Amino acid sequence: MSDAIQHVLVPGTFDPITYGHMDVVRRARRICPHVTVAVAESLGKNGVGTTFSLEERVALAREALDGLDGVDVLPFTGLLVDFAREVDAQGVVKGLRAMTDFEYELQQADLNYRLNPRLESMFVMSAPEYGYLSSSVVRQLASMGGDVSDFVPACVTEALHERFM
Repeated sequence: MSDAIQHVLVPGTFDPITYGHMDVVRRARRICPHVTVAVAESLGKNGVGTTFSLEERVALAREALDGLDGVDVLPFTGLLVDFAREVDAQGVVKGLRAMTDFEYELQQADLNYRLNPRLESMFVMSAPEYGYLSSSVVRQLASMGGDVSDFVPACVTEALHERFM
């Protein structure tokens, strides 16, 4: 089948990457032979910017995902649909934790479809153990001196510790 999806993006800010993000990447890889973790610049995230720079977020994601065959990590700026064209990705995979995620992601999928009808949107439900997990919760916990080692890989735990000490 000539139009079978061979390459998908798992986009996000990944500020920082969590075990929940990593679960979505692994599951996307089960669906498709080539997965690109697309780390968004997101200069205005929540009106304050990101905790880690784009370069730091890419480096942390690469270290966290090291050893996963068929997975690469790339930064991007601008529109996701343009980046998908640049890297020849045919789909986008997003994880959903709750109905609020669904509403937001459905809007994004509809917009992406308007901009590129050939870019397929796919959703995977969060594994129950990660349904509560978000980068913002991890950042908040770390900023208050909490232990985040159950939520993020060691490289991220160390980076958060250095950032908030």
